[in-house]
Amino acid sequence: MKKVLIIILGSLLALYLLYFAFVYFVPYSEGTRAGELIKFSHKGVLVKTWEGEISQGISGAQIFSFSVLDQEKDVIEKLKEYQGSYVKVSYVERFTTFFFWGDTKYFINDVVKEQSPHFNRE
Repeated sequence: MKKVLIIILGSLLALYLLYFAFVYFVPYSEGTRAGELIKFSHKGVLVKTWEGEISQGISGAQIFSFSVLDQEKDVIEKLKEYQGSYVKVSYVERFTTFFFWGDTKYFINDVVKEQSPHFNRE
């Protein structure tokens, strides 16, 4: 009986690890988006995650919500600096997310500040 329980628990753990590896290493899509960085914050009660939003329209009607993994320290610092600026971000979309990664399925891996096509502020 004890051996059967160990086999069942080991199989469940292996399935979870395979699922985690699939979600982490197999992206659903990759791409870029551009817009005004209107929000970037470190939020959460038990697990803090980096979340942000980019306005993709002049009226703010199209909002792109994204997350940033904690290991992307350079991207986090750039996003803090570029708050309120027009940026282009590169992202990876995953099939799903885990609570300790972030709220969205879109994970930013690079950010570049750009000239706004709407305003000549810079």
